[in-house]
Amino acid sequence: MSDFTSSFWSYYIAAIALLGIFACLLLLWKTSKTTHPGESDGSHVAHVWDEDLQEDNNPLPLWWVYLFILTVLFALGYLYLYPGLGDSKGALEWSSKGALNADTEANKAQIAPLYAKFDAMSIPDMAKDQDAMSMASNLFLNNCAQCHAYDAKGSKGFPNLTDKDWLHGGSPEKIQETITLGRIGQMPPMAAALGSPADVENVSNYVLSLSGSPHDAQKAAQGQAKFMVCAACHGADGKGNTDIGSANLTDHIWLHGYGEKAIEAMINNGKINQMPAQKDRLSTSQIRVLTAYVWGFSNSETAPVTKAKAELPSTN
Repeated sequence: MSDFTSSFWSYYIAAIALLGIFACLLLLWKTSKTTHPGESDGSHVAHVWDEDLQEDNNPLPLWWVYLFILTVLFALGYLYLYPGLGDSKGALEWSSKGALNADTEANKAQIAPLYAKFDAMSIPDMAKDQDAMSMASNLFLNNCAQCHAYDAKGSKGFPNLTDKDWLHGGSPEKIQETITLGRIGQMPPMAAALGSPADVENVSNYVLSLSGSPHDAQKAAQGQAKFMVCAACHGADGKGNTDIGSANLTDHIWLHGYGEKAIEAMINNGKINQMPAQKDRLSTSQIRVLTAYVWGFSNSETAPVTKAKAELPSTN
């Protein structure tokens, strides 16, 4: 698919590229033909300073001209072979994305034997293997820590992977599925469905009451009936549903902020959160090793703390 929304821009870019090359040739030709007025041989002009310093008007040396010509030939050859003329793909159909994909696949093939020995192991067994976890630690730091933090405890909007609270389930199979395919979590704005701003405030207090958090008991009582609008996803008891990734409202884990105002903002505005799929970045073997590493965070009684992880500096 073309990156241009109109064919005009493709022709526009191509014209600029070709005109630049033509202008270079025209400048070379004009320079070789120009002589100063009054000078038949064009060897110098009538500007002299300090008696022995004069301004010459000599042609460019031939080696310099040849370099310009080679530059023009190189440019034409490049535009023929590679993208450069608008949306033309060039004879080689090269692209930076294609080159990246080729390098990624070559890298996967090179490191595949290193991970192959773990393919026959189960996720729990892998989580106990020091070599597997050492490799997984590097994978986590390079691909996951940017969002979930180096210690996997996350931050606002990015889940903590070290507790046992899982929006989509914390089994090895579910974790592997999440890493492989990614997740898109969505809560629609619910203010209109609840009714008035007062209803939103009442429901927010009821949600706080579910986890025993500080709340207005009178408002919470008034919001209980309205909460049934939310029960379709979060359940009548507010404990959520891992099948659809709805949050458990009865614990003290608040992914997007804590308190009445934060809950009201969530109800009023909704939220879309995305975990990118890793299937195009990592091989199946790498994802399994990484799955064991992540699973081990909330099953620490079976998983060793790797040397790579233990030596990381504290941010507290």
